[in-house]
Amino acid sequence: MSEKHATMSLRRRSATSPAQAMPFTNQSSKDQYYAVMTVSSDKWIWAFCLAFRVVNSLLVQTYFNPDEHWQALEVAHNITFGYGKLTWEWKKGIRSYLHPLLFALLYRVLGFLHLDTPWFMRKAPRVLQSVFASFADLYLYKLSRLIYDARVARWTLFCQLVNWFMFYCITRTLVNSLETVLTVVGLFYWSSFASSSKKHPSGSRKLALFIASLACAIRPTCAITWLYVGFVDLWQAKNRLKLIFLEVIPIGLSVLGLTSILDWWMYGSMVFVPLNFLKFNFFSAGGDYYGTHPWHWYFSQGYSVMLFTFLPFSLIGIFRSKDWRISGLIAWVLGVYSILGHKEFRFVLPVLPLSLMFSGYSLAELSDSDSKRKNTKASSRRPSRAQVAILFLVATNVPMALYMSLVHQRGSEDAIYFLSKEASDGKVKSVLFLMPCHSTPYYSSLHSNLPMRILDCSPSDNKGYLDESDRFMSNPVGFVSTMLENSSLPSHLVLFESEEKHLRDLLVSHSYKEVKRFFHAHFKVDRDLQASVVIYTST
Repeated sequence: MSEKHATMSLRRRSATSPAQAMPFTNQSSKDQYYAVMTVSSDKWIWAFCLAFRVVNSLLVQTYFNPDEHWQALEVAHNITFGYGKLTWEWKKGIRSYLHPLLFALLYRVLGFLHLDTPWFMRKAPRVLQSVFASFADLYLYKLSRLIYDARVARWTLFCQLVNWFMFYCITRTLVNSLETVLTVVGLFYWSSFASSSKKHPSGSRKLALFIASLACAIRPTCAITWLYVGFVDLWQAKNRLKLIFLEVIPIGLSVLGLTSILDWWMYGSMVFVPLNFLKFNFFSAGGDYYGTHPWHWYFSQGYSVMLFTFLPFSLIGIFRSKDWRISGLIAWVLGVYSILGHKEFRFVLPVLPLSLMFSGYSLAELSDSDSKRKNTKASSRRPSRAQVAILFLVATNVPMALYMSLVHQRGSEDAIYFLSKEASDGKVKSVLFLMPCHSTPYYSSLHSNLPMRILDCSPSDNKGYLDESDRFMSNPVGFVSTMLENSSLPSHLVLFESEEKHLRDLLVSHSYKEVKRFFHAHFKVDRDLQASVVIYTST
């Protein structure tokens, strides 16, 4: 295959580099100097990104999506400590154990060091994810430098670190966060394979295929991204049959086989996760059980909100760079996900860094234009357009990132953290969560083997079926009255203020009293305003 067609969009290079400013006797010395300087620079950039993301992870103290806890940490806690609730997905075999095992290893280390305290159990998983996230930052920088130049790469890194949604989501233990990391790293190695410039270290297409296969094993829908990447290059490749039969299929089947063996061992039976996942989410539209959105939601709302004020810069960058392959990849992913009824922000997180790369391109051009206009004294006395753009992006994204990470929907995590400290002191005997299912973390954060119960919301094949969560939300008083009469009373109850105001008299009549109230949100999201999370205890 020719180097010209084997990669996704290899375009502009840096016009000036440190190596070019130095006198060299031959091209080899010049290339060696450039390689050393690049590696050294990359190490410092990674160290900075790592420090930034660790702080990022410590600042994220809010509840975003149940899967962060219920499909990763809860499973890992069950593996490591022998207790933890497995949701219906793990009974139907539509999730791979590969992702939770990363955090199971972390829990094993914490337990061995006797650091499995409430604070470490709450913070350590996100700190681990921050390490992975730092590699996404680094490789996005390297990908931007490879496709464009170091100038665009620096602006791209700025966009990646400032964007509110990336700050809000990338250090969370969602499988989509790790999928994003693997996608960016894989795209870099895929693109660098065919780099004709010796200034950049040659990547490996086989390594890219391995990373892509790993990403698909962790999250089967990642195949949407890599089908586009593979098809675009295979369409122009001369030796496509060699590529398919000697690289794609052997590497893909090897990773698929190893992860399948791992899942068979963990499940204790022959379970083929990718097929079960696709059958439920694509062929049977099982995800629609959790809500649907109109086809245009990603374009009109979801993805636009994720980009926020970076949106105009990304659009300008797309049209100015004319990099239609990468912009086509973004459009392809958004288009395919738009076909599905059930839509979530996190599903399209893996292509957000690519959009931010176009924002970096736009800002780099703006900065260059400002440099050319610095000839007059009048222009030097006022802020440049790039400076105004930086101020605008920081002023709009940083407050949003901090509010969403520190304030909005924090009550769920604060409540379980309070209970974990109370449980470690022996003050909690049992807990009942009277709220929509999966509204809080569970055993992975409580870290005490106590009887606990949540309201069930497993999907059913029966049309019109109302699960426990739905029945509770439609008639809180009647549902709880029946539950308290027919079961033993727990020592603690956890519920949202929106339901607590209806149940207050009933709970008092059963000898419960409020012991703690945590702020949760200023505005409603999916349901009525859930302003606070309230904990009641039996007297």
